[in-house]
Amino acid sequence: MLHVDQIRAVTSVVAPTTLAAGGEAAPPPFTVARVLTETRLDSWLTLGLLLAAGLYLYGVHRLRLRGDRWPVLRTVAFLGPGLGGIALVTVSGLGAYDTALLSVHMVQHMLLSMVAPIFLALGAPVTLALRTLPVRPRKRLLAVVHSRLARVYSFPLVAFAIFVANPFVLYFTNLYEFTLRHEWAHELVHAHFIMTGCVFFWPLLGLDPLPGRWPYPARALLMLLSVPFHTVLGLTIMQSTTLLGGDWYPSLNLAWSDPRNDQVVAGGILWAGGEFVSVTMLAVLVVQWIKQSEREARRLDRELDRQEARERAAEAGAGAGTGPTG
Repeated sequence: MLHVDQIRAVTSVVAPTTLAAGGEAAPPPFTVARVLTETRLDSWLTLGLLLAAGLYLYGVHRLRLRGDRWPVLRTVAFLGPGLGGIALVTVSGLGAYDTALLSVHMVQHMLLSMVAPIFLALGAPVTLALRTLPVRPRKRLLAVVHSRLARVYSFPLVAFAIFVANPFVLYFTNLYEFTLRHEWAHELVHAHFIMTGCVFFWPLLGLDPLPGRWPYPARALLMLLSVPFHTVLGLTIMQSTTLLGGDWYPSLNLAWSDPRNDQVVAGGILWAGGEFVSVTMLAVLVVQWIKQSEREARRLDRELDRQEARERAAEAGAGAGTGPTG
């Protein structure tokens, strides 16, 4: 169902004449200004985001107190596009329209399942926790990271299958309409998007120590295989003659939005956005691969230098031992 308190807040500014399903006042036309002015900070998600940001910053502070460094870019990635991306599409004005416009929901889908998880992974929160937690909690965290369940879900092929199959199951069954009519299910889908994205992207791009991580060539291949997935899904939605969500969107009676046109826009967002993010992340993965190769080359050079030094020292010692004696 529509977020009643959000709709009331919006309609207190502009009172529309149309009615949504169930006799509730329909939201006014969607504008960029409403994304900025209809922010809600009284939800459980806001509390969770603030708690995650606070714990991360506390960990960074603990490291600095003992003289250790933590890359600034990791903190920026985790707090900015990571947690900030989640907040942008959930507690901002976009949240007031996420059950009224399929296109808005698709923006949420993209950021929650693809953009935010990538930057959360690049923030390396597990590594930060392992470096700052006391001994007992650190051992528990390591036990979770290396558990059989974590190994199964973080295995790239399993994560890829979940990542690809989930949207098709959601949008082309009655499940999506169910989430529109039940707010708790809609919020659960948001959490599911984030978890699915983390399960897929964390082993591919993340910096945390995860079990069974594939070498970079295999990761790049899997990322490349994910590129056409959003193209297929987006085009299927754009060309579908059946409205997603059943009769939910037509029943809202929004005079300023046509459900079929909005579905075409939603499919286009999924298509273009998915390809852009996938190709960009493929480039990031290649850069990581190059840097890792450079580090490995430097390590081998140092090892060769040490080996040559040992050989010269051995030769010098042997020469000194066989030299002429008075």
